Amino acid sequence: MFLSKKGQVEKAQTQDDGFSYEGVSVKYPTYTTFLGLDKDTVLTRKDILEVANIVTPLEVETEEEENTTVLSKEIKQLPDFSKIDTTRIVRIRYPDSNPGFAKKLKNKLSSRSCRIIHYGDSQIEGDRITAYLRNRLQHMYGGSGPGFIPVLPVYSQISAIVEPSSNWQRFAFFDPTQKKFSHKKYGAYLSVSRFTEHLEKLPDSTKIDSMPIVKASIKIGKSKKTYAKFRRFTNIGLHYGNSNFPIKISVYNDGALLQQDNLIADGKYHEYKIRTNTTPANLKIEVEGKVSADFYGVTLDGGSGVQIDNVAMRGASGTIFTRSNTATYSKMIRQLNPEIVIMQYGGNTMPYLKDSTGVENYAKHVIYQANWIKRQTKNANIIFIGPTDMCLPVNGKMETYPLLPYLNDKLMETCLKNDIAYWSMYAAMGGKGSMKLWVDEKLTAKDYMHFTWKGTKIISELFFTALYLDLKEPKNNDNT
Repeated sequence: MFLSKKGQVEKAQTQDDGFSYEGVSVKYPTYTTFLGLDKDTVLTRKDILEVANIVTPLEVETEEEENTTVLSKEIKQLPDFSKIDTTRIVRIRYPDSNPGFAKKLKNKLSSRSCRIIHYGDSQIEGDRITAYLRNRLQHMYGGSGPGFIPVLPVYSQISAIVEPSSNWQRFAFFDPTQKKFSHKKYGAYLSVSRFTEHLEKLPDSTKIDSMPIVKASIKIGKSKKTYAKFRRFTNIGLHYGNSNFPIKISVYNDGALLQQDNLIADGKYHEYKIRTNTTPANLKIEVEGKVSADFYGVTLDGGSGVQIDNVAMRGASGTIFTRSNTATYSKMIRQLNPEIVIMQYGGNTMPYLKDSTGVENYAKHVIYQANWIKRQTKNANIIFIGPTDMCLPVNGKMETYPLLPYLNDKLMETCLKNDIAYWSMYAAMGGKGSMKLWVDEKLTAKDYMHFTWKGTKIISELFFTALYLDLKEPKNNDNT
């Protein structure tokens, strides 16, 4: 300890206590670190409990909505501001150059139909955060259904039951372990599923004749573990492209044939629409052909109101959109017609940033992607949700990445300059040093990254409340 000096041992973004001798560095605490005399932690457990108690999240309904009249009425209640200290709510920042931004959001949400696409990394996997916001907004503005579901889900989610047959394969544009398709036609959800192997070169007529016909299916049902609103969907879309050979499609409900067609085999993006008067109890989509199309996913929507698609991209940093095939992305996104896009990135990049220049370059790169999306969507309003607090071990303690506050500030600054709204999840959690305390309270997992279910509801309600403060209509809220 006598030899050790503060910050003597250099490592990524931080400096540990220690000493060097003849070119060899030894990490060892100073006596002040060892005895806990460094009082650099501002936040306390009380601070985090106060953050967690600002809002009261909703619970998931466990029965069908029509059978829970009392519960349904409770859910339709808007936030009770007599019990909320709104001065503690971290608000959404809007660009000064667009003072009507929030009003535009309100008008779009209040329209007959408003689709929102929520892009994010693994922080939103399993419909986390998105599902909570979807439920809140559907109760405010109408709407039902869980929105986008991959044909072959690779992570568990509660919003709908999806059972693909075993011969489906998934290919994600954002998966670094997979070789990318040369055509880069991954659509607006940036992943595809196929029931036959991908062929870079299409087979000729002589080879096609000798190939077997392959069948694949997707079973879709209502989940009993999700919000009641998600159990109602009558507008079902199967999104596909790169179909160059005949594919027969048959749709069944409880074994009865609803409709049967052939998919369009022109290689372009299309949506195959399935319409039912009531939510199908046991829907089965069966496709058969010699060469699979690229299936971008299924959308399960109500007839009107708010629909929100959860597009979770594990490991992504939000910087790959412009590398996908623009024509396919553009055609699909305009068919979906999202009025609002939420982007939630930054966390996966944090460990690799070495200095302020790296932070500034990343912010520019992300905003370039956001502006590209804006052009493809006919100028959708974009809200960017910044990264959480993140920690790494320093002198045996978990501390916030030194560059994280600057990353949060730079992302906010760059977003606002480009007509993009920004919500700081880092600040909403409590700021520097908050992640360790959220872990201690079991609001985030021990990976110091992902929210637990309890933490997910709290952070989601904090975001919703911040949004609601800019959208609220007093006539619909007895408590204001």
